[in-house]
Amino acid sequence: MDFLPANITTYAEAHTSPESALLHRLNRNTHAHIMAPRMLSGHMQGRFLAMVSWMIRPHRILEIGTYTGYSALCLAEGLAEEGRLITIDSNEEIEAFTRSYWAQSPLNDKIDFRLGLATDIIPTLNESFDLAFIDADKRNLSIYFDLVLDKLRPGGFILADNVLWSGKVAKPIGAGDADTRAVMAFNQKVQQDPRVENVLLPVRDGIMMMRKR
Repeated sequence: MDFLPANITTYAEAHTSPESALLHRLNRNTHAHIMAPRMLSGHMQGRFLAMVSWMIRPHRILEIGTYTGYSALCLAEGLAEEGRLITIDSNEEIEAFTRSYWAQSPLNDKIDFRLGLATDIIPTLNESFDLAFIDADKRNLSIYFDLVLDKLRPGGFILADNVLWSGKVAKPIGAGDADTRAVMAFNQKVQQDPRVENVLLPVRDGIMMMRKR
């Protein structure tokens, strides 16, 4: 993910509101104790997610890919008073770790964790969402997009993470990698989909922001 100049990243983080003490502990302990800590949203992306949520003030948020729960806490910050966030993940091994940090937050009661495959769970959700965040396996990005869009209210927003894939999407040689091809196909699919308006933001590893028409 570190394809932006290091000095630019450092400067941007230095001029971004700090993460809370709880998020800082979760960030640090994820890196210390959990495999693949690069999957964590982290400080700057977390503040971006929170900012978007505050702007929208969603009643319902859907997240695909919980990991250690950092992004869920960030997104939940902007929920309307009676709002709720449903987050889906298939990794039961870190559920206790994740829940232990949510339990320390006043937002805990707003977070509804569903353990299982997103492709199985999303069709069963009888709700309309204002905001969705897709941060799961890249080979199913396009499938998640279609499933989420069906559950999104008109005017609602989708954020998809890792759409620059460490910069590989801009390198033709990277097209030989299955994950890279999947991300490139997703980006092209969104660009050509008349159901949404979109902007690809070079934030961290790239975030595709989409608004349902």
